[in-house]
Amino acid sequence: MKTVTLNNGVVMPLLGFGVYQIPAEDTERAVSDALAAGYRLLDTAAAYGNEEAVGHAIASSGIPRGDLFVTTKLWVQDAPAQDNTRRAFETSLTKLGLDHVDLYLMHQPFGDVYGQWRAMEALNREGLTRAIGVANFYPDRLIDLIVNNEITPAVNQIETHPFFQRTDYHALMREHGVQHQSWGGFAEGKNDLFANPLLADVGKDYGKSVAQVVLRWLTQRDVITIPKSVRAERMAENFDVFDFDLTDEQMAEIATLDTGRSLFFDHHDPEIVAWLAKRRLDA
Repeated sequence: MKTVTLNNGVVMPLLGFGVYQIPAEDTERAVSDALAAGYRLLDTAAAYGNEEAVGHAIASSGIPRGDLFVTTKLWVQDAPAQDNTRRAFETSLTKLGLDHVDLYLMHQPFGDVYGQWRAMEALNREGLTRAIGVANFYPDRLIDLIVNNEITPAVNQIETHPFFQRTDYHALMREHGVQHQSWGGFAEGKNDLFANPLLADVGKDYGKSVAQVVLRWLTQRDVITIPKSVRAERMAENFDVFDFDLTDEQMAEIATLDTGRSLFFDHHDPEIVAWLAKRRLDA
């Protein structure tokens, strides 16, 4: 498995398995299948409601803890955010059945961001999480967080796929030492991604599917990606993407698919901000 080295020296796999929108009752089997296929990066979140099932799969796998890279995420916390963040982290750790996580992400750029981040910095210093980062942070919020705090986020997990490529932002994050990670790499099939003729033609050159082309396009840009599937054969297919390289010409062709806009939601939209900021998880 190819890896990247984060800004604090922690090594992270470039390709992993995500469990967003996998029901809790199906998650343990899906994660077990993913681990059997070779995945070692697992990505979950408190908001997904399936941390406990991920933990069960880890416990039953027999894979040494040091061989796994486990990410979970903090949901928006009310004040006092520093106290609530630690409680939320401890809840996630208990559900996962682990004594530490490898990466802890602030899931949304809302609420008491500074209080949440400073609590996460403390967790990092204590060794309870090997690295800390953010998700869904747009450039202005990311730079604001960097310049006003001690620890620079190791990762920013953001919507990234062929129709929303984030090229300029990718360069900015690299400049500041923040690793780009994709969510929604397949755009959830929007815009008929899996039938896209350009991506299909590229795949024919290598005997690869559209999904494999997209994953190679992401990883070739050094963007960490976490495809989700509940089918073991698809998991294996998604994992088999490092035996070919896209040419510069093919990368340029794929660049023409970029619309420069989200296909899901805009974190600058007041209604989206209000909905996300007010949503609370059950204890």
